Amino acid sequence: MSNLTRYDPFAMEPVSDLFQGMFRPLRGMLAADEGGVPAMKIDVTESSTTYTVKAEMPGVEKKDIDVKIDGNVVSIHAKIERSAEQKDGERLIRRERYSGAFGRTFSLASDIDESAASAQYQDGVLSLTLPKKAAAEQKRLQIE
Repeated sequence: MSNLTRYDPFAMEPVSDLFQGMFRPLRGMLAADEGGVPAMKIDVTESSTTYTVKAEMPGVEKKDIDVKIDGNVVSIHAKIERSAEQKDGERLIRRERYSGAFGRTFSLASDIDESAASAQYQDGVLSLTLPKKAAAEQKRLQIE
């Protein structure tokens, strides 16, 4: 039986270590999202009257979160700003922490009652309680 091996164009030592070490931080970012932005992981649950959304947003401050509801479309956006200050005599060796903006937009099966919706943010998790709008009764048209 023959063994299959994956071709690695950078397999020459010490070039291999140089390139693999240089691209390692990028692999984690690209795996999260195609654009290199960390993906916001969300859980959505539904009951007969409400939707509950939990979104992981570690390192984000409450003031930097923006939630918008338009009918049945929910948009969650946030920005993270990391200070790049360095003390005298220090130099940056590696930066893997993300700074920038990211978000998620998704639609639900029912319209949301925006006036009764609520949001809490604790320990890096945004929790949304989104009550469903009451279904409007069908109007019967009188034929003349």
